Amino acid sequence: MLTSSHRRLPISLMISCFSLVSVESLMAGDWPQWRGPRGDSVSHEKGLPVEWSENKSVVWKTPLPEWGTSTPAIRGSCAFVTTHQEQAGGKLLLIKLDKRTGRIEWTRQVSAGEANRKSSQTKGAGNRGGQKFHDLQNLASPSPVTDGELVFVHFGNGDLAAYDFAGKQHWTRNLQKDHGDYTIWWGHANSPVVVGDLLISVCMQDSLEDLGLPPAPSYIVAHDKRTGVEKWKTMRMTAARSEECDSYTTPILHQSNGRTELIVWGGDQVDAYDPASGKQLWYLPGQAKLRTITGPTVGHDKVYVTRGKSGSLLAVNIGGDGKRPADQIAWQLDKGTPDSCCPVLWNDLLFIVSDNGVAQCLNAHTGEVHWQERLKGDFKASPLAADGRIYFINKTGTCTVVAASAQFERLAENKLDDDTIASPAVSDGRIYLRGRRAIYCIGQSSGAN
Repeated sequence: MLTSSHRRLPISLMISCFSLVSVESLMAGDWPQWRGPRGDSVSHEKGLPVEWSENKSVVWKTPLPEWGTSTPAIRGSCAFVTTHQEQAGGKLLLIKLDKRTGRIEWTRQVSAGEANRKSSQTKGAGNRGGQKFHDLQNLASPSPVTDGELVFVHFGNGDLAAYDFAGKQHWTRNLQKDHGDYTIWWGHANSPVVVGDLLISVCMQDSLEDLGLPPAPSYIVAHDKRTGVEKWKTMRMTAARSEECDSYTTPILHQSNGRTELIVWGGDQVDAYDPASGKQLWYLPGQAKLRTITGPTVGHDKVYVTRGKSGSLLAVNIGGDGKRPADQIAWQLDKGTPDSCCPVLWNDLLFIVSDNGVAQCLNAHTGEVHWQERLKGDFKASPLAADGRIYFINKTGTCTVVAASAQFERLAENKLDDDTIASPAVSDGRIYLRGRRAIYCIGQSSGAN
């Protein structure tokens, strides 16, 4: 096993890492990871449903063993989802469904674990140093990812594993055993990403350095996706202290000036890495005030990020080398920003929704606000952009559909009978919504199963 940072890979593996799975090479209906093919919550499919209810346009509805907030990963006719049976010995499950019928084809128990919920609401020095799970989260918060041959799962207890589509486990390991106990406050939730032959995971957590304790590590680590062998590890110890170290975000890929950049947001800074070697390419520090939930979105050679606890939304110019100056920030928005929900781009428009339901449409180049509207309910799921529409899904099963336009136009308001914290997935003209109790397939056909 390689343990040093920036360890060089064989040339053949480096080349394969640059040869990322292109959107065109995926089947039209694939949604292989958290936030879709590009990790940006955008689908270019046509004919998606606009209106639905429990009795309308539900193609199928399949009950799931409770519960989790991970997003389904879809490849071909297969849909994968993870769940945590807290009342059944803490079983951590991977479930494969037929996306066309909703039939569960197999269930595998990856391991077992407990979501510690004995935390107080304040993070004093005496109760730092371990995971204290939020009521809306458990060990099945990270989303699975698939490359079409294997499906990879990560749970909040550190378990990382690979299964083939027949349900055979190919390898497993535990990141807490490999790299130390998690100290992130509200439970580890970062989803892994596949880059060529590598499976890349991030851990951004309380360093405990201000308490005079041995520093807990924040890091990025890459494993061979076929064998689970560690290929590189890069420490990511920023200037953040206490809870501002904690980040629950997932990296996103971007092509910039002929090179592939793995962009990471959280722990006081936004930065980019070479996914083949783990080498840091550039970084912009001093950007977080508290823990970070809202993940990055890229487009127009910018990365859009939100400072923790509904802080400023920033548009950061991508590129360069080394430490970047403050003028890398092209613009910022200070009011009505999300704490949990990621921004989503549609052409030149950026859409956001705050956790208490304030939706906004911005000029992605300048930050100018085109409209601001109050939606029904509270929000945790990231919005979906598809077919000229934006789908905003609140916590209690209501989805408000609006036109992806600089003029506000409400197209529909749809209600399902379930809690909906997981972000949506899209495949072959259908929308897949994972609730607390069931997973729904929403399509143009009518009638509920």
